[in-house]
Amino acid sequence: MEQHEKRLFSFPSFSGNDNSEALPESIPSAPGTLPHFMEEPDDAYIIKSNPIVLRCKAMPAMQIFFKCNGEWVHQNEHVSEESMDEATGLKVREVFINVTRQQVEDFHGPEDYWCQCVAWSHLGTSKSRKAAVRIAYLRKNFEQDPQGKEVPIEGMIVLHCRPPEGVPAAEVEWLKNEEPIDSNLDENIDTRADHNLIIRQARLSDSGNYTCMAANIVARRRSLSATVVVYVNGGWSSWTEWSSCNARCGRGWQKRSRTCTNPAPLNGGAFCEGMSVQKITCTSLCPVDGNWEVWSEWSVCSPECEHLRVRECIAPPPRNGGKDCEGLSQESENCTEGLCIQGGKKVIILHKLHLPGSSDIALYSGLGAAVIAVAVLVVAVTLYRRSQSEYGVDVIDSSALTGGFQTFNFKTVRQGNSLLLNSSMQPDLTVSRTYSGPICLQDPMDKELMTESSLFNPLSDIKVKVQSSFMVSLGVTERAEYHSKAHSGTFPHGNTRGFGTIHARNKATYIQNLSPISAKSELKTAAVFGHLGGRLVIPNTGVSLLIPHGAIPEESSWEIYLAITQRESSLQPDGPDVLLGPEVSCGPSDVSVSTPFALTIPHCAELNSEHWNIHLKKKTQQGKWEEVMSVEEETTSCYCLLDPYACHILLNSFGTYALIGEPISDCAVRQLKVAVFGCMSCNSLDYNLRVYCMDNTPCAFQEVVSDEKLQGGQLLEEPKLLHFRGNTFSLQISVLDIPPFLWRIKPFTACQEVPFSRVWCSNQAPLHCAFSLERYTPATTQLSCKICVRQVKGHEQILQIQTSILEVAFSETITFFAHDDTNFAAQMGPKAFKIPYSIRQRICATFDTPSAKGKDWQMLAQKNSINRNLSYFATQSSPSAVILDLWEARHQHDGDLDSLACALEEIGRTHSKISNITETEMEEDC
Repeated sequence: MEQHEKRLFSFPSFSGNDNSEALPESIPSAPGTLPHFMEEPDDAYIIKSNPIVLRCKAMPAMQIFFKCNGEWVHQNEHVSEESMDEATGLKVREVFINVTRQQVEDFHGPEDYWCQCVAWSHLGTSKSRKAAVRIAYLRKNFEQDPQGKEVPIEGMIVLHCRPPEGVPAAEVEWLKNEEPIDSNLDENIDTRADHNLIIRQARLSDSGNYTCMAANIVARRRSLSATVVVYVNGGWSSWTEWSSCNARCGRGWQKRSRTCTNPAPLNGGAFCEGMSVQKITCTSLCPVDGNWEVWSEWSVCSPECEHLRVRECIAPPPRNGGKDCEGLSQESENCTEGLCIQGGKKVIILHKLHLPGSSDIALYSGLGAAVIAVAVLVVAVTLYRRSQSEYGVDVIDSSALTGGFQTFNFKTVRQGNSLLLNSSMQPDLTVSRTYSGPICLQDPMDKELMTESSLFNPLSDIKVKVQSSFMVSLGVTERAEYHSKAHSGTFPHGNTRGFGTIHARNKATYIQNLSPISAKSELKTAAVFGHLGGRLVIPNTGVSLLIPHGAIPEESSWEIYLAITQRESSLQPDGPDVLLGPEVSCGPSDVSVSTPFALTIPHCAELNSEHWNIHLKKKTQQGKWEEVMSVEEETTSCYCLLDPYACHILLNSFGTYALIGEPISDCAVRQLKVAVFGCMSCNSLDYNLRVYCMDNTPCAFQEVVSDEKLQGGQLLEEPKLLHFRGNTFSLQISVLDIPPFLWRIKPFTACQEVPFSRVWCSNQAPLHCAFSLERYTPATTQLSCKICVRQVKGHEQILQIQTSILEVAFSETITFFAHDDTNFAAQMGPKAFKIPYSIRQRICATFDTPSAKGKDWQMLAQKNSINRNLSYFATQSSPSAVILDLWEARHQHDGDLDSLACALEEIGRTHSKISNITETEMEEDC
């Protein structure tokens, strides 16, 4: 074969690869003409195992050979045809070769398999274009099948389709209910965007089964079908006119209605929320029949010897369709008992002289009596005024001293919620309270309650013993006793309960006023701090600020404030995001601390990282809100530690901060506190129940209590916790089990429904629903019913109401949240910290030192349930100090030093070189 190729290419090669090769002998062509290709090889695809044919045609051409992938194809594989062009007389040569699948598969190069043909003439050579040869195929499985959707009418539909891999690339076609879709015929449909099907505005007719078809020269593939449902949410029609009152006389009701037909829900669309019928009370005027007034006096005798009397139908007059009076309105009779003679002049004159005279005498007598009565009245009034001026204005009728007052003398026999009217707790017969003196309903605040002083004395200090081998290793050779006051109250002392468990002092009276909370509380506190640091607390809100020792430079003092934005926050979350706690400000903002301070903000989220993504946001000087961090992210700028009811934040700069929750799933829970208040009216049969659903934070409850105090409101039952899910279902509040023969609920208010969005996105404003009840008689003084608060397809709480309706109310000063921080809004120096400073120094000196066994500050963090974002503490000059500051913020209410000592004991690291401290020194540090 090599000898044959040399004979074939005996002239210099056109490619420059072999100059010894020459052109083969052939019939001479016209001199001075290069070969011109009349047909060049085209790109081709090998389908299955069928070879393809490459064709090349040139004129004038002595020889044409194919070259594939840089190598000459053997002449035996060429099929050549030769002819003469009649117009020019030049020689035309056409050549064919076959390319098989095996040849292409065996080739492994940087590009596709290619072939080109080379033609020779006397003058030189010409090369054709390169033709690529590929093996055609189409995979079976789609890279992405379209997915079914449910979309509202006029919403956008996007169906994604990624066809199977193939050579050549597959063309895509869409079918709807097995019929091809032509986007050229419908401007609302676009199929040009990367094989996707886009319907800009969904119509009812767009519902159906959609299939993506992919095809090339090899095969045709079909995707899974996607079902598209275009639904229509129901909409209310306009209200009808109010119907006429159903009672023809007296009190009744009238109603109006609307239908869910504007539009009607279709294809599974949501039914309209709200009531389809509204009813209101009405009063129809009852018909009143007329009745005669009494007859008038008889008139004087007339010349005809008759006198008259009249009456009018005005006692009462007929109205509202009532019957008119029956009978005569005028009567006449003979006034001389039949002795009158029409022709007798003497008798007539006698009547004329006598009758007018008698009437005049009666008239003048009446006038005289009236003048005498007026004179007597004037004299009496004058004498009374003179007698009053002699004694002064303070002397009043003695009956006024006793009327409207009663003397009460009773003992408290039950304990429970200090806000409650009733309680289910057992009586404590060892505690008594005596109320003595007059109590007036009109001014209950002016009367002070006489109480036994022992009830209001503060509890004695409780000594908490902390003793462990590790504390001994820190230098505590004797038993150490840390002094900590016993705490009562409602804000969580640990991680297990909410603020709602309120311990009552007195519930026997069944009446309690919300007097201790000021109606317009400032919710702001401030104090001057120095190098020793301290703590700021806004009482009863769960908001506090811890300034560590050394955060403020020596010989400096700063006035630091802490405040809560009242009412609605300026932060308006986007979409389903919610504000989980109060908006808190601390400052001044133009100073920075050298050690992070700890800010504690309560929240109402049920913590679960799979359901919530919680962010910390800060308000800029321009009034805009920017995100500081996500609680779950790793950062060294600040640190957030979430407890079940509060978030503790380590910060270096003051400002205004807020917690935002982004629900990740419908299972995200916002914890709501449900409370029922009522107020009494001694002059009315009406009674109002007010139901509040507020965030489960102390400050939200504080706000409701302040509002209720202005209305004379009273807490009727201990608040309960409601888990409100982000599942878009509404909240229903209803009154149940009203005593049927004693009370009635005013028409159509027994159940109220609140849309989901109003509850979920309330922006800290408590939800308020009122129910109006009416007792049949004033003798009814007991009310027993149930308040049911439930989320549709969610959690439910039932509050049992049992209260007395009395006409005399009195108040008692009660502290709602009996923490120490209610009495000490600001604490400076060592008193503000639970850990004695000398012990704190030894712990820091011990754990800030690296240990080969890993028993360093990281172990201290782990034992205190701090397992995340440890890089933040690594950037601090004393990581242990910052960890202890965080411990102080978390345990500000309980000061659980026993748990800290146990954590240190578990670490088991001892340092014998640390000097011992005495029990006396530790007690001084406390």
